[in-house]
Amino acid sequence: MVDPDNPLDGLTGRQRQALQNLLSDVRSSLAWSWQLPVLIRQRCWLRLEMIPLGDLHRWLPPDGREDAPELARYRELVAQGWSPQQAQEQCWQEFGDDACRTALQRFWASQQERQHDWTMQRYLALISRYRQSIESGITTIPMLVLPRAGAATDHQLHWVSDSTPPMRHTCA
Repeated sequence: MVDPDNPLDGLTGRQRQALQNLLSDVRSSLAWSWQLPVLIRQRCWLRLEMIPLGDLHRWLPPDGREDAPELARYRELVAQGWSPQQAQEQCWQEFGDDACRTALQRFWASQQERQHDWTMQRYLALISRYRQSIESGITTIPMLVLPRAGAATDHQLHWVSDSTPPMRHTCA
């Protein structure tokens, strides 16, 4: 039985060896770069792909609709103590009511047609954590596990390193 919490469960011996080699390559460079690898695991196709970090936003575009400037400004004003109505009126003055309505409609649509939870915040958090790890001398590689077609689950983000339990036992 495949363990859904173990991102390496179900990998072939060849994939595990390639992953060990990739970890070794990252360990030997340990310099921050947009060329660092990101692993994409497609369970339904039994594929494990490696793409450069700099291509991740094109390969799997993050959903930034909730980060529209109009909505960000609204949240900022409410956090400052403005009433929701005052914040809305201020945003309408700053951005125009059409722009505010469009931003809200796109946001609501993204909530209803949500196909994945790969948001701009998660994308930026991945980059930040990856950079911190590399600059701290920690060898780790992010692995995004894509949900199976039609599954109700979201993308999963795992960090693969030499200490990932199944990896410790793959070296001969």
